[in-house]
Parts: sequence; structure tokens; C-alpha cells
Amino acid sequence: MPAKVNPVIPEVVNQAAFLTIGNDVTITLAAEAGQLQLNAFGPVLYHKLFESLTCLTGAVNTLTENCIKGILVNEEKCKTDVEGCVGLATALCPYLGYKKCAELAKEALKKGVSVKALALEQGLLDEATLTEALNPYRMT
Repeated sequence: MPAKVNPVIPEVVNQAAFLTIGNDVTITLAAEAGQLQLNAFGPVLYHKLFESLTCLTGAVNTLTENCIKGILVNEEKCKTDVEGCVGLATALCPYLGYKKCAELAKEALKKGVSVKALALEQGLLDEATLTEALNPYRMT
């Protein structure tokens, strides 16, 4: 299929996580079965612990090398996506109230404009207040 991105590497990470989850169950049962300071199940406990560490290390290294390394951020696209998100209306609730923000979000979605542009157009808040309230760094 043209332009298809193969998700094999993230799927490998999922498989490593599944294996580790299963190993965690084994480790938990082996630890529970121990009596006082004597645990006859130490060998399986240690084996599964080190198997998980080895598997997760390999998965993270593979993900880093074959999937993450070389990724470039399109800052302009990210900025446009954030500014165009109607969910930003939620950040205006302390200023405008829930009902008005819901109306604002619906209208912004219907018109295909940003919440900020619509709020400015309607004179709901001044630009400085909107810029501060809708600052994605402040929100996170």
C-alpha cells in the first residue's frame, strides 16, 4: 500500500510488554510462595526478572534505533493543530463559564475557525487574556 508505515517496531515493544506482564505474574506467585526467609522459588523469580530486563532493554533499544531516532518535529504543523483544537475552549471556562464555552466550541467547529479567533471576533475576551489562557505550555 502506498505511503503505509509499517508498525512492526511498536508491535515488538508491545510483545515485550506482554512478556514482562506475564513474567510479573510468575514473579509475584514465586514471591508469595516463599516461606519466611526461605524461598524455594528464587530461581524462577530471578530468571523471570532478568528475562524481563533483557527483553525490555532490547525492545527500548530497537524502538530508539529504528523508530524514534531521526524523527523531526514539524513545529508549524503542531502549532496549527494545537491552535485549531476546539477543546481549547475548556481553558476559557473560568472566564466565560461552561455554557458559553460549549457554544463557542460548537460554533468554532461549525465555522472551521479557531476558538481564539472566534472569541476575539465576538469580543468575549481581549487578546492578551486569550493568549495567556490558551497558552499550551501553561495548560500543561
